[in-house]
This record gives sequence, C-alpha cells and structure tokens, in this order.
Amino acid sequence: MSIVTEQSHIIYISVGSNVDKEKHTKAGLQGMSQAFGELTLSSVFESESVGFEGNNFYNLVVKANTSLSVEQVCVVLKKIEQDNKRQRVEQKFAPRTLDLDLLLYDRQIITQPIQLPRPEILCNAFVLKPLAEIAADEVHPVVNKSYASLWQMYDKSQQKLWVIKFNWSPTGK
Repeated sequence: MSIVTEQSHIIYISVGSNVDKEKHTKAGLQGMSQAFGELTLSSVFESESVGFEGNNFYNLVVKANTSLSVEQVCVVLKKIEQDNKRQRVEQKFAPRTLDLDLLLYDRQIITQPIQLPRPEILCNAFVLKPLAEIAADEVHPVVNKSYASLWQMYDKSQQKLWVIKFNWSPTGK
C-alpha cells in the first residue's frame, strides 16, 4: 500500500494597489486566503508610485503554503487580479487596482513560466522591506544573503515607504 501525500511549498507574494487601494488590497488578501488558506502578512506600507505619476501605493508581502505548481499559483493570482478589475496595459508602470506577483516558490531558481526569484526583490524597497520583515532569516537563492541583510544593505534613499495602520481578517469581520 502506498500513501500519496501532496508536497507543500512555501510561497511569497507581493501585493500592490494604488486604485481604491484599501478595498482592493483587502479583496486580494481574501482571494489568496480562499486559495491558499492561512496567510502570514507583513506590515502594509504606503509608498509613492515608481516610474510614473500616480496615487500612492499600498504594498505588502504575503507568505502562504500550497501544493499547487508555480504555473497553477500564477493562474490563481491572475484570476484574483481579474476579479478585482485589473487592467493589463502595455506600459510596465501604470496605476493598478491589484498587482499580485509571485516572488519566491521555495528556493527555486527558474525562468519559465516566470522568473523566480523575482528581480524586483533586490531593487524595490516596497518589495524587499516587507519580505525582510516576514522572511528575515530566509536566504535569497541567487545572491545567498538573508533578506534582513539585503534590506540592511539597501540604499534607503532610493524610495520612501512608511507603515500604515491596516486591518484585515480572513473572516471579513
């Protein structure tokens, strides 16, 4: 008799919104909670938009466990974005209702179907700071440094971000 068990993978997801940002951030968290179960959340940070003139963003990083493949996780995240009226535009830097990016899938280094770990971990404060908050001792699989040490070395004059008060409950209460 063989017992088949589904392997659990640790994933980290970047969450961003600058259009009706509190509503869409909460809806995105709700969708991820339904898809992945228990979530670990960083603080929510507010920051100025990068690369274009626009409303400030809310950003955070979410940790979850899943038995889904990288491809399946990407499909789930795109569906949650679509459910929140995310408009895909050609320009990279544009306002968005909800942006969910898979940052890490275990310690995998891949280029297809997406690049993991995501390059923005190393260059965007609004990704690195919340990631360092909830995965301080985890090690970036390419540069072999902890996220806490990467944040410590980061040039914090590049982008300002600040913690905001944000309440969310998976039960919606």
